[in-house]
Amino acid sequence: MKRVFLILLAFVSLTAFTTLSSVWTNDDAHSQLGFTVKHLGIADVSGTFNDFDVKITSTKPDFSDAVVELTAKTASIDTRVDDRDNHLKSPDFFNVEKYPTMDFKSTSIKKAGKDSYKLTGNLTLNGVTKPVTMDMKYNGTVENAMNKKQTAGFQVTGTIKRSDFNLGSGFPAPMISDEVRIKADGEFIQ
Repeated sequence: MKRVFLILLAFVSLTAFTTLSSVWTNDDAHSQLGFTVKHLGIADVSGTFNDFDVKITSTKPDFSDAVVELTAKTASIDTRVDDRDNHLKSPDFFNVEKYPTMDFKSTSIKKAGKDSYKLTGNLTLNGVTKPVTMDMKYNGTVENAMNKKQTAGFQVTGTIKRSDFNLGSGFPAPMISDEVRIKADGEFIQ
């Protein structure tokens, strides 16, 4: 009996310190990964990556301990102009045959206000890995009336430099801005 009690006590002690992680994945129909650059210094040109997966793992309901992982297929780039998309897929820019994905994995998340965070992580793009920090806004969680699943909403915004990732080095900043604005919106299902 004493042995059973000790085993039960050990089990309870171990489970008391174990936290359950919730895994959330993006709902493709309600998520987008977009970017904008300035062309010739006078006009914004925007595009999206249409094939990407994001996983958010968190143990807290406010996502203040979230770990965010993204993988996007670079060949899914879409700027609504086929010739431009094909050029962006070439070795001049994304070199999609050699680097078929871009990846991000967060390394920290810090509170920056009500439901706002600074999300820092490593972005791997065009064979180069660099730390980046983005603004992340948690828009809340609701039950989706269509599928009865808990659904969380997020928006991530920020700026990266294409020169940091050797993207389009043959095209100077007056032609295409070095700064690339990122805006990602998504719904995530648990």
